[in-house]
Amino acid sequence: MFDWGKRTYVMGILNVTPDSFSGDGILQRDDEIAAAVAQAQQFAADGADIIDIGGESTRPGSTPVTEAEELARVIPVIEAVRTAVSLPISVDTYRASVAEAALAAGANWINDVWGLRMDPRLAQVAAQAHCPVVLMHNRSKPKDVAQEERLGGRYVGVAYDDLIADIKRELGESIELARQAGVKEEHIILDPGVGFGKTVTQNLQLVNQLDQFKTMGYPILLGTSRKSFIGYTLDLPPEERLEGTAATVAIGIARGADIVRVHDVKPIVRLAKMTDAIIRST
Repeated sequence: MFDWGKRTYVMGILNVTPDSFSGDGILQRDDEIAAAVAQAQQFAADGADIIDIGGESTRPGSTPVTEAEELARVIPVIEAVRTAVSLPISVDTYRASVAEAALAAGANWINDVWGLRMDPRLAQVAAQAHCPVVLMHNRSKPKDVAQEERLGGRYVGVAYDDLIADIKRELGESIELARQAGVKEEHIILDPGVGFGKTVTQNLQLVNQLDQFKTMGYPILLGTSRKSFIGYTLDLPPEERLEGTAATVAIGIARGADIVRVHDVKPIVRLAKMTDAIIRST
């Protein structure tokens, strides 16, 4: 289904959380399963290629949930969405137990925001399942988070010797963890981790230099949707960051992104098609 380099694929974000930074968490609603299914069906109708389901907020300063709570949130939703749509489902988790249960419930991909570093067994789960796994770069530390009520949390004072080189090196370590566990090369996808342990300026640089990661030889996933670096750049809250997100996605595609992970599927599908038409024209 995925022919890397031919076009950009769109991953729709389905948050099964009460505290998503973007305000779209399904657990804020009483009819959460029905709401999740409806959102997944809308994503499919709007042209999404993948649906990413997660049960723990990763916003700066968020409170971790227990394994039991994460399972209770995501598994019923994955089971219901699996029966409703035919698109590939990605589970956004760093826990091996959650990934195993999600794959059994109908998920097809694993999206690990800690690049196989948080749970050593997750690499084995991915290898045994023969499924794609997204390895994300992450230097998030609670002590580096500064909160602002209107714009949300952002990372401050995070030091890199060389932003791009450091991220590439640390992603390389995640790749090695995957290889050692037996994950196939063609199943590895890289995410440089925009918004995770990077300052506003570093995030802007990361989007602008996304093409530097193409030399690593793997598909690139870019996740910028509604993130705080957009909010702090434009002085806008999460619900008003569509245009800023669109700018980052257009630049990201021009710099080589293969997948873009977004909340607003319909407009971004259109943007991706237009950007693809431009950059792939002869």
